[in-house]
Amino acid sequence: MASRSTTRVATDGSHAIAPTAGRAAHDIRVTFSRLRRRLRDVAELDGLTPSQTAVLSRLLGDGDATASALAAGEQVRPQSMAATLTVLEERDLVERRPDPTDGRRQLVSLTTSGRSRIDVSRAAREEWLSRALTDHFTEAERRTVIDAMVLLDRVARR
Repeated sequence: MASRSTTRVATDGSHAIAPTAGRAAHDIRVTFSRLRRRLRDVAELDGLTPSQTAVLSRLLGDGDATASALAAGEQVRPQSMAATLTVLEERDLVERRPDPTDGRRQLVSLTTSGRSRIDVSRAAREEWLSRALTDHFTEAERRTVIDAMVLLDRVARR
């Protein structure tokens, strides 16, 4: 009997979803979740929580920010962000200083120690991933991964 591909009909009136798209979406989600856990295991962040790490990464990428801007960016309550920042401040990873344009607000920035912690963590994760790709993949497979990442980046930017 010939195999027939069926297409799921979207309930919101949008275009139907191709079966291969559904399969790809599932595989990407599962694989990225597994990879994220593995990368977190080698991150060398000395007990920082994912939310604390996210704040450090956001400050590194976006620069100084107010606590309320960080809370909005991380989609958490201001009280939760205040608790996160307190821990990061106690560990000398961030510092607060008055906002030069509005003295009522404070800007949060990375300390030298915080920047170093993120740099060391990123280097450890990239080293682990580079080693895994070198040890377990052929050159052709690594090129396939590179090509796939271009496509996935397109999805992420939509």
